[in-house]
Amino acid sequence: MKYVIVIPDGCADEPQEALGGKTPLQAADIPHMDAVAKAGLVGRSNYVPPHLPAGSAVANMSLFGYDPSVHFTGRAPLEAAAQGIELGPDDWAIRCNLVTIEDQKMRDFTAGHIPTDDAAILLRALQEEISTPYLQFHGGVSYRNLLFFRGGDERAPFTNETRSTPPHDLTDKSILDDFPRGPGSNLLNDLMSQSVQTFAEHPINQRRVESGELPATNIWLWGLGKAPQLEPFAQRFGKSGKIITAVDLLRGIARLIGWDVVEVPGATGYTDTDYAAKGRYAIETLDSTDVVCVHVEATDEASHEGDVSGKIKALEAIDREIVGPICEELARRGDYRILISPDHPTPIRTKTHSHGIVPFVIAGTGIQPDDSTTYDELQANASSHAFPDGWRLMSTFLNH
Repeated sequence: MKYVIVIPDGCADEPQEALGGKTPLQAADIPHMDAVAKAGLVGRSNYVPPHLPAGSAVANMSLFGYDPSVHFTGRAPLEAAAQGIELGPDDWAIRCNLVTIEDQKMRDFTAGHIPTDDAAILLRALQEEISTPYLQFHGGVSYRNLLFFRGGDERAPFTNETRSTPPHDLTDKSILDDFPRGPGSNLLNDLMSQSVQTFAEHPINQRRVESGELPATNIWLWGLGKAPQLEPFAQRFGKSGKIITAVDLLRGIARLIGWDVVEVPGATGYTDTDYAAKGRYAIETLDSTDVVCVHVEATDEASHEGDVSGKIKALEAIDREIVGPICEELARRGDYRILISPDHPTPIRTKTHSHGIVPFVIAGTGIQPDDSTTYDELQANASSHAFPDGWRLMSTFLNH
């Protein structure tokens, strides 16, 4: 038996006036996903408990079958795991975005998708300015970077009560009420303030402004936490797994549960990703594992940008280049199950992740079809198949 999971990140949405009252899933031309719905069952799942932050870290941990109320410690430690960075028992990982803030509003949480090399230079300059051995910046990809608080002789000032706000939740909004707060927040806010001074006259930003690009005005610190403890997936469910994703967060969760990460050339974590390559690599990976997971960030990115047409195009590309070819290959093999589900809603209206139910569809061997005809939120809301604790869905999917 082969199992495939397709995650169109953040694709669940609200009815759009511009789409005649339809959601992007309803408006998109997705014949292959609809065919999966007709052959299987559609339901609804809630992967994010109300007391935890709405976002991909909590939601995907839950989607993979782990109760986030027990296992979630923060987003940044998962991204550290993706890069093979070990955290000691007293260490904290903190997500560090390079952002553009103008007039105390979040103009762009990606600093214009700043190139990785430019981001690295800016962070090195900031590291030299703070000159503190227990605070270490670690460059990632583009605007996505990390800061580590290494315990050692210094006692970490943070606790589980330290709160922070993801910058992508603040797009076009005032930031005045969303700086870090709680234990240790003074340190985080001081570092963010220091970055404003360091970046203001930096040659990288001067060049970007002169060429009409957005400057990185400062860092935004959020998603902090200590290393989580997750039982290996193979031990928990008796299945091996591999994931295809361009997002460090997903790579981190995968590595923590013992999955291999399949690197795909042209996978960008944005709307320009190579969808067809992801589909091809997924099919090639089927022979070497029990579970193949394909995560696509493009739908979520389009939502953050408020791009309705971009979200629909991404859904249609996922359907055409990933779901279609995979379903054809699975049908040829004959003994399989497929699960399609976003991790959380990301409404175009708000441009942010939100709590709430998302539609899922399961089809394949041993699945009794219901009367579903399409894969969308309306069909899911009418279904009797519901998982208010979304982390329980994986056991049902794997018939474990």
